[in-house]
Amino acid sequence: QVQLVESGGGLVQAGGSLRLSCAASGRTFSTYAMGWFRQAPGKEREFLASISGSGTRIYYASSVKGRFTISRDNAKNTVYLQMNSLKPEDTSVYYCNGPTTQTRPGDYWGQGTQVTVSS
Repeated sequence: QVQLVESGGGLVQAGGSLRLSCAASGRTFSTYAMGWFRQAPGKEREFLASISGSGTRIYYASSVKGRFTISRDNAKNTVYLQMNSLKPEDTSVYYCNGPTTQTRPGDYWGQGTQVTVSS
């Protein structure tokens, strides 16, 4: 089993930044890709970014490319999502996922962390 625990969400003004963290346990973290998704009320789940186990292959959704950066620290079993230039439409619950295949989610999800961007 894999346990994923997100942290770092909160309330921020438009144009601001947040960094989300996802701590993983239960498997050999560095061997599988990880991803971030989000889902707002009444909307479909949206892929945001994924990163391979080695960190050499990264994918972004067009909606966040250039504003969000995914990274990982295998020594800490943690994946990050740095979010800059946040917009009110980025307001959502953000979820960590693994093992992610490019833009498709795997079986394991975190509990989610709320991000609210005020205008």
